[in-house]
Amino acid sequence: MPEALKSKTAEDGAVETVPAVTAELDKPRSLWSDAWSDLRRNPVFVVSSALILLLVAIAIAPGLFTGTDPKYADLANHYLGKPQFTHFFQADWFGYDGQGRSIYARVVYGARASIIVGICTTLGVAVLGSLFGMIAGYYGGWVDSLLSRLTDVFFGIPLLLGSIVVLNSFTHRTVWSVVVALVFLGWTQIARVMRGSVITVKEQDFVQAARALGAGTWRIMLRHILPNALAPVIVVSTIALGGYIATEATLSFLGIGLPDSAVSWGNDISSGQTVIRTAPHVLFYPSAVLSITVLAFIMLGDAVRDALDPKLR
Repeated sequence: MPEALKSKTAEDGAVETVPAVTAELDKPRSLWSDAWSDLRRNPVFVVSSALILLLVAIAIAPGLFTGTDPKYADLANHYLGKPQFTHFFQADWFGYDGQGRSIYARVVYGARASIIVGICTTLGVAVLGSLFGMIAGYYGGWVDSLLSRLTDVFFGIPLLLGSIVVLNSFTHRTVWSVVVALVFLGWTQIARVMRGSVITVKEQDFVQAARALGAGTWRIMLRHILPNALAPVIVVSTIALGGYIATEATLSFLGIGLPDSAVSWGNDISSGQTVIRTAPHVLFYPSAVLSITVLAFIMLGDAVRDALDPKLR
C-alpha cells in the first residue's frame, strides 16, 4: 500500500507532514468485462434473460410445470375454453382444443422443440459462418473471391422457401431435420459479418507482431483474430435466434416442419387458425407464447449489441 504521509524538512528546520500524491492505476479492463458490467445494469437484459432462462427450464423439464399429458384427449372437453383446476399441478389453465387436449400442457411441452431448433441452429450457423468468414477474410485474394461468391449464391436463396425444398427431401422429418435445413441455408449472414470483422482485425499491430514472432496461421486466427472479431457475430447470432424459432413455427404451420403428431407451437397455431371465430383461445395461447419467446431473444440481442458496440458507449 502507498504511504499515507510523507515527511520533508522546511527551511526553518521544522518537520512537517504532507500527504503523498500517489495514484494506483486501475487494472486494464477488456471489452468483455466492460460489456458484462453494462449488461448487469441494463433492465432489458435482466428481463429478457429471466424470460429465456424460464423458457429453457420449461424445455428441459416440462414435467415440473404441468402434470398433464399433452397428447391425452378427452372429447368431453371439446373446445372447452374455461380452465379446470383439479389442483395446481394438474390445472389446465388455457382450456382445451378440438380433441379435448390441454392447451396449457401442449404449450409447455411445445417449448422443447422450439428452443432446441433455435439454440442448435444458432450454434451451427455461428460455427459454419464464422469458419467461412474467417478463412475468406484472413487469406483474401482468390480464396476470398471464391468463398464470397459461394456465400452470395446461398444468400440469394430465401430461407423459408429453401427450407421447404430441403425438408421435402426428408422422408421422416424431426427436430434435427429442421435444424439441418436452417443451418444449411442460414450461415451466410454470419459469414459476411465475420469476414468484415476479420479484415479489420488482421491489420492490427498485435496480429502483425504475432506474425513477426513466427506464430502459425491457425494460431494467429484462433488465438489473436477470433477473440477480437467475435463480438459482432455474437450480436447477430443472438438476434437471429428468435428468427429461427419463428421460422420453425412457420414451417410447422405450413405442414413442412415437424409432423402433425409432434407437440409444437407451430402445429397448434395451424390447428387453431381454422377455428379462430368459434374457439379463439386455441390460437391465442400458443401464438402469444411464441411471440413472447421471439421478443425475449430480440431484446437480449439488442442489449448485447448495445454493450459490445463501442460506438454506442
